[in-house]
Amino acid sequence: MRNFTKSWRVLALIGLTLGAAACDEDNGTGPNLNRTYDQIERLGNPLVSEVMFAKRNHGFHNTTSPSMDVANFATELKAFVANVAGRNTTVQNTLAAVLLPDMLIVQTDKADNTAGWLSWALANGWGGRNLSDDVVDAGLMAIFGSLLDPNNTSPGLSTDNVAANDAAFSNTFPYLAAKH
Repeated sequence: MRNFTKSWRVLALIGLTLGAAACDEDNGTGPNLNRTYDQIERLGNPLVSEVMFAKRNHGFHNTTSPSMDVANFATELKAFVANVAGRNTTVQNTLAAVLLPDMLIVQTDKADNTAGWLSWALANGWGGRNLSDDVVDAGLMAIFGSLLDPNNTSPGLSTDNVAANDAAFSNTFPYLAAKH
């Protein structure tokens, strides 16, 4: 029993020593404020890079900043809207102006009942997305449907045919329904 007690005391002393050393602010284990990070993926609006840009340009898009989007990608986005969707210059220019730069803009000074995808440009909302927004359908409706222009639409391409959520959102953060 004496050896057990002695061993226990030695282990406790080692644990306290290690614990005290870990609390030392001078041991270099604090946050490194000089770290740099590599951007790996940029998907403010997945339809922009995943649908409207050629696959060969995804890496370039991911490594550039949103401030360069108009210069680097407006021509390609407009060409997609013109050549794939067959839409006119007005729709091309509107979508380029709304979707580039590829980032989510949130204006918190707007009424919260006006929030929604694309709303910062089209409905003077405050931007961002609601969890219940079907951003894929909204994007497809803007590109192929009558949202921006009732002419030359492709109704069969204006929805992904995915139903609404199968579980209600929570009223508290993080608001998502439990996994099931």
